[in-house]
Amino acid sequence: MKILFICLGNICRSPLAEEMFRQKVKEARADHRFSLIDSAGMIGYHEGELADARMRTHAAERGLHLTHRSRPMTAKDFELFDVIVAMDEDNLRRLRQKAPRPELMKKVVLLADYLTRFPSHRHIPDPYYGQAEDFRLVIDLCEDACQRLLDALTDKG
Repeated sequence: MKILFICLGNICRSPLAEEMFRQKVKEARADHRFSLIDSAGMIGYHEGELADARMRTHAAERGLHLTHRSRPMTAKDFELFDVIVAMDEDNLRRLRQKAPRPELMKKVVLLADYLTRFPSHRHIPDPYYGQAEDFRLVIDLCEDACQRLLDALTDKG
């Protein structure tokens, strides 16, 4: 299975979710189930950049090392990936515009739909203009949702 995480600029939420999911897969010894785990952004403004330094710092506090370099989502990604995971409704709207064929949107899910401990959250908020607690919240949300997403994709959920 190939899975792609999407946020706006691919420097905060999606590289975090990518690495968080990769860690969950490793812990579950499910590496053989996933041939590709990646992330991308809806815009290419930060192309080639590492994740935001604040996100890298807070992620490192949880043992996650973000080494992904930002890249924009392409129409080809719709063909390549089996599951495309969006962080919010704006990402969904942009994905609908970018999808080469409407039926490919069946591959797209919202990460927040997999939350278990945070029922009041309907999306994974963008921490870019926020404070340290906003980055920590995103990490908590991604950790919760990535576990349930993995369970769902490996028939444990």
